[in-house]
Amino acid sequence: MVPGRSPVGPGPPLAWWPVAHGWRRAGQVALAVAVAGVLGAPTAHAQPGVRLLGERVIAHDLDVRGTVLGGLSGIDYRASAGDYVLISDDRSERDPARFYTARFTVDGDGVGPVTFTGTHPLLDPAGAEYPAKSVDPEEIRVDPWTGDYFWTQEGERADGVLIDPSVRIARPDGTYAGDLPIPDNERMRPDTGPRRNAALEAATFAAGGTLFVTALEGPLLEDGPGPTTGGGSLNRLTVQSRFGPVLAQYLYPTEPVFAASRPEPGRGDNGIVSILAADALNPSTLLVLERGFVPGVGTKIRLYEADLTAATDVHGTSVTDARPATKRLVADLDELGLSHVDNIEGMTWGPRLATGERTLILVSDNNFSAEQVTQLVALAIR
Repeated sequence: MVPGRSPVGPGPPLAWWPVAHGWRRAGQVALAVAVAGVLGAPTAHAQPGVRLLGERVIAHDLDVRGTVLGGLSGIDYRASAGDYVLISDDRSERDPARFYTARFTVDGDGVGPVTFTGTHPLLDPAGAEYPAKSVDPEEIRVDPWTGDYFWTQEGERADGVLIDPSVRIARPDGTYAGDLPIPDNERMRPDTGPRRNAALEAATFAAGGTLFVTALEGPLLEDGPGPTTGGGSLNRLTVQSRFGPVLAQYLYPTEPVFAASRPEPGRGDNGIVSILAADALNPSTLLVLERGFVPGVGTKIRLYEADLTAATDVHGTSVTDARPATKRLVADLDELGLSHVDNIEGMTWGPRLATGERTLILVSDNNFSAEQVTQLVALAIR
């Protein structure tokens, strides 16, 4: 991505959970009971300590098996293989829409050398590569049950062209394996639905893989204005069963645009670029990565922890007077000692350190520009 309510009370915490929505195995029911116990007695958590482990910049326009590496907007760790899957937001304009696999170490010394081990085009239901500008890939997540890849794309709203965003499923070789239905209010319509380049940007599995959660980069047209220096926006988080049914939607409050744009005012933006389950089993807390970009000023990347426990479920209702998710700042990347903060768009949990800390790996989208970099950043979180 180029950065360029009927009034209802919050009700019981995540009231839809753990109602059975087609869960197909006794083990899933047992998991639901276990997670219900977690949610039934939420506890306060101390703000985690965050420290920079290191960073690594990838060579510009690196050739990987005949494709130009760039536009990396999503990353996920495959613990079973010890490697990473990264998706490019190339809209089949330079090379076919695609993903990469890569290996690198993350430890107390930082990020080791990166080896890209493969790439595959993402294929449509007919088994063909996507035509130019027909998809806009953003996030990729490895299904913890099957090893398949769930990936989001933003669709299009431009010059009378309306293409719905989508969540698609690909095999590890890129072949099409299905779709996850999106909420009706996230379809592109002339006067409602997602804004251009602000649709299905972020996604994560939650609750042991039983749930799939997505986030819009910006607010729906009908949900209010986009962010300004005077205030943030209310963006939708959608929780659905991995089998399809939408279970709930919540509003997430983004930060205001962090500075005035120069020389022309009013051109800055801020939105959600990635989300991640903060805990493998508890779906009530998410890590949310916000990316702000202001022409003439630069980029600001902030990491928050969002709590959905007391938020109003706005699925199928008005958002007037709805209570949004609460959040707290985990890290502002400007304060961690990075050499440069670029257009970071993707994040994943990585391997644990010997200290017991979790590693969080971030990747930047260079927009295929020589003035930007493809950057991998590793953080330690306790």
